Amino acid sequence: MPVETIRWLDGLDGAVELVDQTLLPGQFKYVRCETPEQIWEAIRVLRVRGAPAIGIAAAMGLVLGVRGSQAQDVDGFLRDLRQVKDYLATSRPTAVNLFWALDRMEKTARKHSALPLLDLKKRLLEEAVRIVEEDKEVCRRIGRNGAALLGTGETVLTHCNAGGLGTADYGTALGVLFAAKEQGNRVGAYVDETRPLLQGARLTAWELQQAGIPVTLICDNMAAQVMREGRVKSVIVGADRIAANGDTANKIGTYGLSVLAREHRIPFYVAAPISTFDLSLKDGSEIPIEQRDPEEVTRWGGRTTAPAGVAVYNPAFDVTPARNISAIITEEGIIKRPDARKIARLLGKETGS
Repeated sequence: MPVETIRWLDGLDGAVELVDQTLLPGQFKYVRCETPEQIWEAIRVLRVRGAPAIGIAAAMGLVLGVRGSQAQDVDGFLRDLRQVKDYLATSRPTAVNLFWALDRMEKTARKHSALPLLDLKKRLLEEAVRIVEEDKEVCRRIGRNGAALLGTGETVLTHCNAGGLGTADYGTALGVLFAAKEQGNRVGAYVDETRPLLQGARLTAWELQQAGIPVTLICDNMAAQVMREGRVKSVIVGADRIAANGDTANKIGTYGLSVLAREHRIPFYVAAPISTFDLSLKDGSEIPIEQRDPEEVTRWGGRTTAPAGVAVYNPAFDVTPARNISAIITEEGIIKRPDARKIARLLGKETGS
């Protein structure tokens, strides 16, 4: 570690390469994407996943979509850009980083609209690459900030995958563990398998093994017993969207863990970049929750695991209320016992407003 999750190769005429996370842990393979349709598919079927990585993929997908624009003037080019942007925005609804990155790319295009169109296309590619480099630094700052919350030799519980595979290369929740290890703290982790797609078992356990951090895999329904036995001292998860009051959307099952952590008086931490906050949403009730294919629940590994025709409810995310969160760890600092006032103050400082 770290693994380079997603990258752009070979200038404006090049392509995107990303780790196909649907193949892990059995096979580590990069897939090449040369069109926005391929990026859309990669996001939709979870070849690339994790809020920051989805944002990066979308930014690069936008470049793929507009580099061949035949527009003769900037107004036509911006119309082409908006069409690609709107298309990529339909890939997944919950992770706000997707929309944040697309908005940032459009703002960049408008800011530099006086450039010749070829230069403008190159400027957009530079911006997409800048998002990657910024994410690498942001995740390391999150890691360093969060590592200060962990005791010596502490074992944490984590859910889903908020590691390097979900970002440019380092991770948010797992970045805290990576940073602690780099500082000489012999931390360890319990990892929920994370049904229905097993991101914890397939991805997080793999990443922690690669990093040399002791990891124990458990089924999702074992978390309460692990807490009861005192095997973990804290819970650290990532986030896909954080509302203005601190309510946080993350992989389905996270809310339940927060309730368990509160019952067992265990700190519950959320690690996420500033770009994951969505201040347009008052609270978590306004966060859109993605509903996914029922076959993710009724089939696994090519085998049917449920009776034909059974009704399935398959939300990809749930919302953890701010009252259950001990702290939100960001690159700009730690928000303890988050609420709207504390979040606005931190983000105001970060944006200079």
